[in-house]
Amino acid sequence: MSGALELSKMLLNTVAQPAYDVYNGMVTIVSARGNQTTSGANDTSKLVTLELTTEDIQFYMTLKLIWAFAICFVGLGTAFTVLYYMYVLFFVPYERVKRLGSIGYLNHEAGQPSKKEIANLIRKRRKIGEDLPPVYPNGWFRLVDSLQLKKGEVKEVSAIGQHFAVFRTQTGKAHILDAYCPHMGGNLGVGGQVKGECLECPFHGWVFSGKGECVKIPYSEKVPSFAKTKSWPSREVNGAVFVWYHCDGVEPEWELPVVEDIANGNCNYLGRVEHHVNTHIQDLPENGSDQAHLSHLHVPNALSGNDLSTQFSSSWNFAQHIFKAYSKGSDEDTPHISKFDLTHYLLIFNRWRFLQMFFKVYQIGPGCVHLHFTSLLWKGVFVQTVTPLEPLHQVITHNLYGGWTVPLWLGRIFLFLEAVQVDRDVMIWNNKTFRPRPKLVKEDNLIAKYRRWFAQFYTENSPRLQMKTEDDASW
Repeated sequence: MSGALELSKMLLNTVAQPAYDVYNGMVTIVSARGNQTTSGANDTSKLVTLELTTEDIQFYMTLKLIWAFAICFVGLGTAFTVLYYMYVLFFVPYERVKRLGSIGYLNHEAGQPSKKEIANLIRKRRKIGEDLPPVYPNGWFRLVDSLQLKKGEVKEVSAIGQHFAVFRTQTGKAHILDAYCPHMGGNLGVGGQVKGECLECPFHGWVFSGKGECVKIPYSEKVPSFAKTKSWPSREVNGAVFVWYHCDGVEPEWELPVVEDIANGNCNYLGRVEHHVNTHIQDLPENGSDQAHLSHLHVPNALSGNDLSTQFSSSWNFAQHIFKAYSKGSDEDTPHISKFDLTHYLLIFNRWRFLQMFFKVYQIGPGCVHLHFTSLLWKGVFVQTVTPLEPLHQVITHNLYGGWTVPLWLGRIFLFLEAVQVDRDVMIWNNKTFRPRPKLVKEDNLIAKYRRWFAQFYTENSPRLQMKTEDDASW
C-alpha cells in the first residue's frame, strides 16, 4: 500500500513541483522586464505595453504544457493509489502477524526502552510457576499453512523441540523429514533442493524420499541400508500441514477431522491472524473453559483497542461484546475432541442486539480448534492452531474461511475483531503465571474439568521445562 503513496509523492516532487517552480520563475522574469521597460518614466500613470519575443512565448507555452502534464500525472498517481487500495480491500486476503514483544507488554521502566527490551525484562522477572505441566503435549501441530509451501519448495521449521524440513514435491505432496542429514548433519531445510518427489541435501547431494529413505548418493555406487533419516507422520488438511508429535514415538492415535466446506470449496480463504505468545501451551486452549473471562476481558468494544489499562474507559463502549459459552464435553468415541457452543452479539446502549452469531466450537487435541459460525447472513469457519515453538513460546493462528455471503472486505472486519480480542488474551498470557492448583469458586468448575480432559495428552515421558541460564533468556 505504501508503494502507491510513494508513487504519488514522487510524481508530485519530480514533475509537478519543479514545473510549477519554473512557471513561477518565468512570471518573475516577465515582471522584471516590465519593471525595466517602465523604469525612468516620469508619468507613472502611463500604460506600458510589454512585448514578449517569440522565444518567450514559446517557453511560456511549454511551461503551461508541462504544468498540465504534471497535474495529469499526479491525478493518475492518486487514481492508482485509490484503485490499489480498492484492489487490496476486495481481492487480497487479510494477513496480520504479531511477533514476540510487539504487543502484550507495558513499559514500567524509566527512559524509552524498545518493545523487545521491555519484553525481555518482563520475561526474566516473571514468575514462571511451580509444577508446570509438560511443555510439549502429544498430538497434531501445524507447521506451515498450505499457501506458504509451494511446489518444489522446502522450509526449515523449528517447533516442539525438533527441527523439521517441510517440503512439497513436484506433484504437490507435502512431507516432513528431520532437518539434519544423517550423513554429516547438513540442514535439508536450508538450501535443500526438491528433486521430483525427493529432497536433496545441500551439503553432499544425498537424496531422500518422503519416507526418509536415501535413494541416491551421487559419488557412491551403492546406497547402504543405514542411509536414511526420520520421516515424521504428517497430514495436509484444512489449509495447513500438520506433524504428529508423541514423546514415545507412538504412531498417530487419532486423526484431524476434515472441514468439508473447506475441502469442497464452499468456503473460501479470507485471511489469517498470527500471534506469538510467551506462556505455557495449556494456557491458550484453557481459555475456552474460562467463561468468567469472556464476561470481563472481552466485553469492551474492539474499537477500544487492546490496552487493558484503558479499554474499559473508552468512549466506544456504548456497544459491548457479549459472549456466552456452553460446554458439551466429549463423545465416547472421540475423547480427544471437546465441544462447546458459543454465542456472540453486540449490545448497543444496553438495549439493542446487533451482529448476533452462533459458534460450534471443537477443541481437537492440544493444538487445533475449529470454530464454525453461522448467522442470518453469514456462514464460515475459523481454523485456530497452537504450536509450541519453544517451551514457553507459542504461535497461535486464526485462518478464516467464509461462504459466498462473506466477501473479502467483510472477512477483514471479522479478522480485525478477532485479532483485537486475541491481543487482549496475549497481554494476559505474556504476563501471567501458571497456577497448577488455582483457587476456584464453584462457578469455575469447568476449568478443573477441562484440565482433567487436557491431561490425556501428557504421558510419563512428556518433556518438562528445562530452565535456561540468564544468558539464554532473551529473544
